[in-house]
Amino acid sequence: MSETVTTKASSPGVREADPGRWKALVFIALAQLMVVLDATIVNIALPSAQTDLGISDGNRQWVVTAYALAFGGLLLFGGRIADLWGRKRAFVVGLAGFAAASALGGAATNEAMMFGARALQGVFGALLAPAALSLLAVMFTDAKERAKAFGIYGAIAGGGGAVGLILGGFLTEYLDWRWTFFVNIPFAVVAAAGAYFVIREPEGGRNRSPLDIPGVVLSTLGLVALVYGFTRAESEGWGDALTVGMFVASAVLLAAFVLVEAKVKAPLLPLRVVTERNRGGVYLSLGLAIIAMFGLFLFLTYYLQVVKGYTPVRTGFAFLPMVAGMITGSTQIGTRLMTRVAPRLLMGPGFLVAALGMLLLTRMEVGSSYAAVLLPGMLLLGLGMGTAFMPAMSMATQGVEPRDAGVASAMVNTSQQVGGAIGTALLNTVAASATTSYITGHIASATSRPQQQLVQLEGMVHGYTSAIWFAVGILVAAAVIALTLVNAGKPDLGAASGPGARDGEGAEDAVPVPVVAH
Repeated sequence: MSETVTTKASSPGVREADPGRWKALVFIALAQLMVVLDATIVNIALPSAQTDLGISDGNRQWVVTAYALAFGGLLLFGGRIADLWGRKRAFVVGLAGFAAASALGGAATNEAMMFGARALQGVFGALLAPAALSLLAVMFTDAKERAKAFGIYGAIAGGGGAVGLILGGFLTEYLDWRWTFFVNIPFAVVAAAGAYFVIREPEGGRNRSPLDIPGVVLSTLGLVALVYGFTRAESEGWGDALTVGMFVASAVLLAAFVLVEAKVKAPLLPLRVVTERNRGGVYLSLGLAIIAMFGLFLFLTYYLQVVKGYTPVRTGFAFLPMVAGMITGSTQIGTRLMTRVAPRLLMGPGFLVAALGMLLLTRMEVGSSYAAVLLPGMLLLGLGMGTAFMPAMSMATQGVEPRDAGVASAMVNTSQQVGGAIGTALLNTVAASATTSYITGHIASATSRPQQQLVQLEGMVHGYTSAIWFAVGILVAAAVIALTLVNAGKPDLGAASGPGARDGEGAEDAVPVPVVAH
């Protein structure tokens, strides 16, 4: 593949593409894969780790929650640090810290050490994730190349979680749960070494303004309260006093954050990043899609292991059609069509195809055939999500000023993280309620022990399918938002399409790289 970008030589201010950008993509993608894998790989290992470390049932959620709170709460701050330090430096530091935290988790001897390691993973993940996405945004400026780069990134972001289930199953079943942490170290070392020697970040894209400390404090506390509220709602219920208190505190803190950002000279999150119509539509529709998807991962995992009796490894392999669909949708459909049609014409239909896949999964029963019900449903879900994710990832950072690329990327991750917390809590609550209702209505007619066990399983599956119906509706809403709010036209192949568009206040400081007109 040619390493030169077709640009008009006479165009003033057009930045020449980095010749090592495709090599850099390999290491950025590897780092992204590590972060996404970690989100699911630890879940598979949790029962074994809980037994070894003597973690109580009441405290085991903190293995997941400690990571989610640190990661979700610090994403905006991590994105701003990447803009301040430079994305390459933030990327390498994030990788080194994530590797060290993973080593600590793998060597954990008690629950406190494990919780601390998971929180540290979240801290460095919050630095690493926005730096990775913003590096892509500033390095790939040609429309066709950008489509290919974000196609690969989108496939990893969407399908990596399912790969984590396979890898987690193998490591837990055949080695030891500690390897679900140690496996991050070689990923991080290779990605950091490659990034250090290969990545050449474009000049002039840093934001050297002083840190907005009130914004950092308010956004971090507000997001932590929001994520913890949803996490707690899953286990303690929506009416729990502390759950309600967390939601109220989050609303107050985030409202105060918006007021502060509108007034301060150098905001942590310039409001121009989220109020621009296309990016706002992307953040909202992507967050909704993640709500639907995270809940489904949870239900399908339980359905396959508890109802169908699959081993962890077999469960992981059962998700492969979804991964294949995502890779096909992202790298083939999305990449090939992104330079030919408007992004909304990929995002909207993509979410609708995914909703159709979800709709097929509402037919699940205790005795359902994997080939007849789950296989086509997961294929369509993966295909639709992959097709939609790719233009969404690209649009989220397209046209943003280079100095804001880190926080714009952080907003993508924030919408995914908050969406994941909401999806797990909301859909789990719907499923649990439907299951309880079903069992209460049917258990009286079950006279023998086998009949009672069957009613229990039928109740579980009824709960899953009830929640999946909600997920179908959420995906349809995501499609409507994408089709109505995202109004950017198809890319102009004669111009660059990276950051640098003048789309709001402060544009006079932007690097003058031509982009698609919105």
